[in-house]
Amino acid sequence: MVMLINGTLIQSFTICKRQTWLMAHQIIPDQENPYIEIGRLIDEESYERDRKKINFENVVIDLVRSDGEDIVVGEVKKSSRAEESARLQLAFYLYKLKEKGIKVKGLLLFPDERKKLAVELTSELEEELEKIFRDIEKIVLKENPPPFKKIGYCKNCGYREFCMS
Repeated sequence: MVMLINGTLIQSFTICKRQTWLMAHQIIPDQENPYIEIGRLIDEESYERDRKKINFENVVIDLVRSDGEDIVVGEVKKSSRAEESARLQLAFYLYKLKEKGIKVKGLLLFPDERKKLAVELTSELEEELEKIFRDIEKIVLKENPPPFKKIGYCKNCGYREFCMS
């Protein structure tokens, strides 16, 4: 199995290893899950004046804006509850852009909370991402998903049926 790690896998890895395996094996979550729909709506209606959805390779950037001389890429999230996983997802985008010779700044945006968090790609963060890449590959190459482990995110998860039945 040839696998391209993407931002969604990076984000899910820090929350639920089972979800990471399911996503990587192209098992689609319940698209009518209200939390998925809310996330989609926030993404579509927030920061409308900024350029949105820049795609390249395995990266989908929510928005790009100019900040003086700097280019800022942003990731929009409905809540800061999973701030660390969102930070790593955005760091992954910064990492991929750096590989292409593009230096940008990162900004996490939580519109409902009116909260912003700057993200900078440091050498320590790059090392952390590279370890995550290796760990994700180990999980995904397994024949079966990791066992179900109930966590606080389960009640709102679109993969709930794959775990709690």
